[in-house]
Amino acid sequence: MEDLEDAFSPQRTPTARRPLLGMTILVVEDSLYACEALRLMCLRSGARIRRADCLASARRHLQVYRPSAVIIDHGLPDGSGLELIAELNAAVPRVGIIMGMSGDGTGASAAAAAGADGFFDKPMASLATFQQALLDHMPNEFQPSGPRALCDEVIEPDPVAYLDDMAHAATLLEDHGDGPMMDYVAQFLGGVARSAEDGPLASAANDLAQLREAGRGTREVAARIAGLVQERLHQPQARMS
Repeated sequence: MEDLEDAFSPQRTPTARRPLLGMTILVVEDSLYACEALRLMCLRSGARIRRADCLASARRHLQVYRPSAVIIDHGLPDGSGLELIAELNAAVPRVGIIMGMSGDGTGASAAAAAGADGFFDKPMASLATFQQALLDHMPNEFQPSGPRALCDEVIEPDPVAYLDDMAHAATLLEDHGDGPMMDYVAQFLGGVARSAEDGPLASAANDLAQLREAGRGTREVAARIAGLVQERLHQPQARMS
């Protein structure tokens, strides 16, 4: 297992343009669209990225290497990312930086309560916000030296990743038309839709979540969501309208 110094790879000195150079960031995120945004941010910042799409995969990664930082989505297919945040916060040695991530309005407080150092609110688009949030928690000796101009670049993921998420959702809806899995479908589609600023799909996912919470039938709204998903798969240009 790497120690903290190895995790931050001091042999690769950060620069003003690539302030996260030398870092390895494990992103625990089930949405390919959201992960693509983070991949581009890491690339622009000089960091290496590794991805896990569920808790089980993340734990396998962490048995092999110790990243400099972990960014953990709260809603995952096999449980809550808050569980992993709490595990990593209690681990010895501890991962250098633990960040929660969610589109839920209460996500920041939940992440802090679980032991996260910071929090990313979805949708994520600002490269400057991404970089600064991680730099705020890096040891001083690994900070880039000298002044650094803030980058105002807005990251736009490849729309193909959004379609991949829609295909995944379509499979879930087909295989699990009702039942507990629909809680995950509502969370997954809600997060993806908010990240892509897809208002109609985000609204439908929210309706599904509310019906599930109230214990009411979801067949009608599930059918509406399935139709929206198929519309985006066959007419991707319409998804943002």
